[in-house]
Amino acid sequence: MKKIKFKNFAELREKVLKSGKSLPDFLKEYEALNSEQTIEEVVRRMKNALNTMKKDIAEGSNKENISRTGLTQGGALKVKKYSLDKSNSLICPKFTEIIYSTLAVSETNATMGKIVAAPTAGACGVLPGALLTVAKYKKIPDDKIIDALFVAGGFGEVIRNIASLSGARHGCQAEIGSASAMTAAAIVSLFTDDLGAMESAAAFALKNLLGLVCDPIGGYVEIPCIKRNVAAAFNAISSAEMALAGIRTVIPFDEVVLAMKRIGEKMSPTLKETAEGGLAATPTAKKLMKKFKNE
Repeated sequence: MKKIKFKNFAELREKVLKSGKSLPDFLKEYEALNSEQTIEEVVRRMKNALNTMKKDIAEGSNKENISRTGLTQGGALKVKKYSLDKSNSLICPKFTEIIYSTLAVSETNATMGKIVAAPTAGACGVLPGALLTVAKYKKIPDDKIIDALFVAGGFGEVIRNIASLSGARHGCQAEIGSASAMTAAAIVSLFTDDLGAMESAAAFALKNLLGLVCDPIGGYVEIPCIKRNVAAAFNAISSAEMALAGIRTVIPFDEVVLAMKRIGEKMSPTLKETAEGGLAATPTAKKLMKKFKNE
């Protein structure tokens, strides 16, 4: 059977509208055809991904996650314990739950646990931390969440087609920024089939993180990566809410991604996963790197 292709969101939208299907259903067919599997098989794989995300949040927020480097020191559990006294939440307990859920998944990655790269390991906390917490409090069923994960994947595919999802190529904007955009679109899809709303949410989220550098201390995906996952999760939620309220992006998503690509191409190599610039070049980071090399 002929495979489905699209090079950007404009083409994806055109094909979806022509098919008469919803975006999630179209993307299920896209994945099935291109991976030479049945729709039932790709949905089952996505369900497994969802279950892994849920497990990471549940287990990662109930234990002290300490990485081999010592750079990760059980932040998710600290925040969860802090939030048990409702008066401690600066806004509300749900807000705090997004923080520790996102941290839990990112810390699972840092401690060599099983995660879903969404779209990368370094950005793995954004999608589950934001999407699953929103879905939990809005009582969204699993089948609808699975549909939203296909939407996230579709927007990730658009970014990959136009630019990349690699911090080594385009900086952290291509990892954390892409994760935030994918998450924003996925959240919107829980509540509407409006393609314009999904596109706008993704565009807002990515625009907010353009220029974000990749500067992991010691080359480990811990500092500042884990905390950036939290910031990107909230960026995704605020972007989704603006889009659901009816605000529409002036700059099409495809153009935002192209801008990200051009910014990434102009970035110094020291700011693209080499651990030679940004936070990785601070005096404290250099001391830590020296310590790692001597261990």
